[in-house]
Amino acid sequence: MRFPLLLPLSGLIFMNCTAPAAEPAPPVPDATQVLAVMERVADWQLVHPAANRPKDGWVQAAGYTGIMALAGISESPRFDEAMMKMGAENQWKPGSRVYHADDYCVVQTYAELSLRHHDATLIAPATERFDAILAHPTPVGREFNSPQRVINWWWCDALFMGPPAWLRVWKATGKQAYLDFAVENWWKTSDFLYDRDEHLYFRDATYFDKREANGKKIFWSRGNGWVMGGLVRVLQYLPADHPARPRLERQFREMAARIVALQQDDGFWRSSLLDPANYPAKEESGTGFFCYALTWGVNHGLLDRGTTLPVALKAWAAVGTCVEPDGRLIHVQPIGADPKKFDENATEPYGVGALLLAGSEIYRLARAPALAGGK
Repeated sequence: MRFPLLLPLSGLIFMNCTAPAAEPAPPVPDATQVLAVMERVADWQLVHPAANRPKDGWVQAAGYTGIMALAGISESPRFDEAMMKMGAENQWKPGSRVYHADDYCVVQTYAELSLRHHDATLIAPATERFDAILAHPTPVGREFNSPQRVINWWWCDALFMGPPAWLRVWKATGKQAYLDFAVENWWKTSDFLYDRDEHLYFRDATYFDKREANGKKIFWSRGNGWVMGGLVRVLQYLPADHPARPRLERQFREMAARIVALQQDDGFWRSSLLDPANYPAKEESGTGFFCYALTWGVNHGLLDRGTTLPVALKAWAAVGTCVEPDGRLIHVQPIGADPKKFDENATEPYGVGALLLAGSEIYRLARAPALAGGK
């Protein structure tokens, strides 16, 4: 038996996944109950920290992003304390690969803790790393090479790992070069991997010409979830008057509209967005990141409440079916780069991160339903 996320399902209107129409927003869940589920899932993860994954690596670090979101709404200090302990154990260092965006993901948490505790020493190793990158750009052809061209962030997941870290360090330091680097490299990756017809991202260049069994292009659910989550985490810190903001918001709306249309009847998005029939298993991580992004968009007035909120709440209810009574999260697609069939009991910290990020926005929606809508 799984614990639901205590979403009142009465009155929830199930939308046609190919032609969503404007509808009244369904009831939102109780904020206290949402928080309780988030804390239970986070507590399980902190007790079972995936010891086979590096503490400064992206697998764990994506989970930390959710724990930080929980720390921002929980009255308990234990989540902030756990992240401070983690940072100290890592000596506040990014991952070891100098130019690899995955190894910046942990810096998001360091920077948020630096801002929270007003302690610049927590990001000193990160600023040293970022300054070195600015001073010595990636040697062409040495570390990051794709079939078409050399590009630093050549895989779509990098847009969750890298730009939000650079934006947060910019916020903590005020150094404009960090902000400029994040925005410039977002668009280099987007221009490379974003399909302007489908409004989805290829995982990397090796998927441009591959097709699913049904003949459709291969668009990986979690890969696009990484991008949607990355968009949110860039927009959170990007100045309102920044010249790149309108274009980023436009891309966010385009992707959100496409994602809304691809939700399945049970609230999940399947591992393959355009060939769900060939991947029938529930998949929590992509669904969790989509729930996070869509709810954030509603909460900040960027997405239409009537068409988006029913989808977001349906996704939140779906994610709830992946929570075991002890807080363990399952149905998380393992590490990979494309749609896969996998053991339903699989779990990973990034799946927890997705749930906690989504929960933090559902919680805010529940706390201020009258204020949370957009248009």
